[in-house]
Amino acid sequence: MMGIKAEGLYVSYGKKEILKGVNLKVDDGELISIIGPNGSGKSTLLKALSRYLKPSKGNIYLDNEDIYSINTKKVAQKLAILPQIKNISADVTVENLVSYGRYPHLGFRKRLLRKDKEIVDWAIEKTGLQKLRKRFVATLSGGEIQRAWIAMAIAQRPKILLLDEPTTYLDISYQLEILELIKELNNSLNITVIMAIHDLNQAARYSDKIFVIKNGQLYMEGSPNSIIKNNVLKDVFRIDADIYHDTVNKCPYFIPRKICIKFNAEKT
Repeated sequence: MMGIKAEGLYVSYGKKEILKGVNLKVDDGELISIIGPNGSGKSTLLKALSRYLKPSKGNIYLDNEDIYSINTKKVAQKLAILPQIKNISADVTVENLVSYGRYPHLGFRKRLLRKDKEIVDWAIEKTGLQKLRKRFVATLSGGEIQRAWIAMAIAQRPKILLLDEPTTYLDISYQLEILELIKELNNSLNITVIMAIHDLNQAARYSDKIFVIKNGQLYMEGSPNSIIKNNVLKDVFRIDADIYHDTVNKCPYFIPRKICIKFNAEKT
């Protein structure tokens, strides 16, 4: 199998076990969303898949090879991750940032060759940043900053792109802009995309498949139509909802009715 696979994945922070025996498989070219309540382990799963966090148990395979048997540079040539929190110096331009994506491919002298510069130009054009390439990243809007980071990631020319909450802190127009860009990159470049995302309706609209994480375990996986169901919404997210079908985007969506939480009041 070409793609990425996890078998029996356990990850802990100190004595606290976050992931508990997760098994999943993502094939080349798929666009996958990982959903789940806060603290369920979505970000931890992405960090483990990227080799940023080492599991206490279990295995991860990248294109049928144990990811820990592959040297770091080769992993970086195949897989890119954009974390939720990203830090960059105030004096870095868009062009500088995007060029960092070429570092896993550079030779001993770490100099950009003509081919690398052409790929940087391509990534900037692909993400619509031509007019902003000389601007400092710190001066951009939220949506423009996110596009610049995505440009850096695709300049890496990865087979797999991992995104941790790519629309966090963005208003709705920027959220849709970023998700449309991600979908276009997935379609046109056949990049496998795995993203953790909070908005379930957006996950349903843009994903081929959805993985649901609950309490550090894989609760369910399947198509958006099989996931956006009342029993899943109640059991995982504790909400009652009305579920509809979007005939334009050909996906389910829901409108919450109420929160299904029982409060036990103490007698005084």
